[in-house]
Amino acid sequence: MTDKIDFKKKLDAYRATAGEFRVVDVPELRYLMVDGHGDPNTAQAYRDAVAALYSVAYKLKFASKNELGRDYVVMPLEGLWSADDMAAFTTARDKSRWDWTLLMMVPDWITPDLFARAVELVGAKDAPARLDDLRLDTLSEGRCVQTLHIGSYDDETEVLRQMHEEFIPGEGLTMVGRHHEIYLSDARRVAPEKLRTILRQPVRPVTAGGPAR
Repeated sequence: MTDKIDFKKKLDAYRATAGEFRVVDVPELRYLMVDGHGDPNTAQAYRDAVAALYSVAYKLKFASKNELGRDYVVMPLEGLWSADDMAAFTTARDKSRWDWTLLMMVPDWITPDLFARAVELVGAKDAPARLDDLRLDTLSEGRCVQTLHIGSYDDETEVLRQMHEEFIPGEGLTMVGRHHEIYLSDARRVAPEKLRTILRQPVRPVTAGGPAR
């Protein structure tokens, strides 16, 4: 049996400091994923997606430990967020307009067969409502800007404004891809003002003729 791996400590992509914007190169990583739309505070689809993710994530962790001899810490919940108008994040905060993909990172040795067996085991008893919507996929974000936000999710607005409107263009970069959040704290157990969330935005250099496309 190998030592238990904590990828939050091993991967630079999971390091961030409050009050500091940092450019990082995020490697291609493997995730459990499920898509949805609407306000995460009220949408039943969001709660069902979270339940499916955690159920399969823990089943995979124990299968990896018992069958492969490779143990690891289950990774935190993450989310990709988008809207037709990004002002829905930084100004209006109209959560009903948000599209999301919830994620949980898994090691690259988690195979499609192991994932399929974990889903089957979870579905054998009290299957989560969105279990069939879950998939195993990779995400290649590459160059990103990220920071650590401490506080409630609704207080992210000013940090995101600074990231989007000041730091990113100031570094000769332009935004691409979807806004990414990594929830280092469990909102069910941590006071809103103490929540720790990595805020990440994929970027590309601005070309000589204008923003990258």
